[in-house]
Amino acid sequence: MQEIVDQLAGSDQAAQTARTLLLPYLNHAATMYESGYATRDDIDASMRFGCGYPIGPLALIDAIGATTVASGLEKLYVETGDELHEPVSILTEMAAGGTTFAEAVGADDDGEPQLRHEISTVGVVGTGTMASGIVEVFAKAGYDVVYVGRGEDKVAGVLATITKSLDKAISRDKLDEDGKSSILARLSGSTSRGALADADIVVEAIAEDLDIKLELFRDLDRICKAGAILATTTSSLSINDCAAATSRPQDVIGRHYVTPARSMKLVEVVSADETSPEVAETVRALCLSTGKHPVSCGDRAGFIVNALLFPYLNDAVKLHEAGGGTLEEIDDAMKAAKLPMGPFQLLDVVGNDVSLAIQETLVATFGHADWLPAPTLVRLVAEGKLGRKTGAGFHTY
Repeated sequence: MQEIVDQLAGSDQAAQTARTLLLPYLNHAATMYESGYATRDDIDASMRFGCGYPIGPLALIDAIGATTVASGLEKLYVETGDELHEPVSILTEMAAGGTTFAEAVGADDDGEPQLRHEISTVGVVGTGTMASGIVEVFAKAGYDVVYVGRGEDKVAGVLATITKSLDKAISRDKLDEDGKSSILARLSGSTSRGALADADIVVEAIAEDLDIKLELFRDLDRICKAGAILATTTSSLSINDCAAATSRPQDVIGRHYVTPARSMKLVEVVSADETSPEVAETVRALCLSTGKHPVSCGDRAGFIVNALLFPYLNDAVKLHEAGGGTLEEIDDAMKAAKLPMGPFQLLDVVGNDVSLAIQETLVATFGHADWLPAPTLVRLVAEGKLGRKTGAGFHTY
């Protein structure tokens, strides 16, 4: 942590780059907390477990000092005129009072969540990478899992993917053959949604298309037993819309995994307007029982992670466009600040098309003109340079 503080306090170009990109990110995190959207602990955990950051943004403000952060933002605001660079009121108040987030708000611990619904059988709809990872996570945790795909080949593909993953675990001495057999015995694949009738919770991981998801939720409402929880893994669509497609909006919730689901610890638990507290608590408890770290938030574009991460990535592109450094210089500066990847490396991993779509969604939701997608990002997507998956993006692979 001290290395990050030292990097931000430096006087060289790398330190200036880090301040230019991290200070608005910290301001946005403070804004998110001040608005009551998420707790201090959940905001910090989201960036640690969802992005691999060594420290959460609010804890980093405490480490740097609210006075330093606020004064740095004020300088940036004078230079840019960007309203998003004006220090949020909680920062100026903490700077004036010499307080920290930890001192100001205390602990956010409401105790360990409990399973308020009995969960023994889990249903998963989808056969892609995300769905396969979710099936594996639940089966490893001891749950019987019924997964549904559109064809026998898709269903078989899930089993093949999980088998390959388990074989890799065996080769690394993290699993034995008996453990593999036990996990596979808990799996049941089907091409019929009717197989989900007895599931206690159904998690959908199908295409990010609202019409397709609404059709599915209407069908699940018809098929699933009373009291079954219906969860969506969407990262950008409305949970409220999915809930409204059913006669049981109290049982509908967002359960957003970070890719790859089998290894990343974070799950954003997103309550819609009518989601019952018992359902939300059960889903948080279920996350813990499968080795995941749940964070809670409301139904709003970007949730916690994407709303904090993608404006920072977009700012990095704009900094490069303005002559603030080469791609490599900016990547290296942020890695020197102990982020696991530089922004352009991360954009290429996520996919520039995905990044552009998320940024456009954030602009549509929050209306910040300075969040408009950087022209270079738009151009790369138009040219089909989507990142690692196409062999070229900001970098060439």
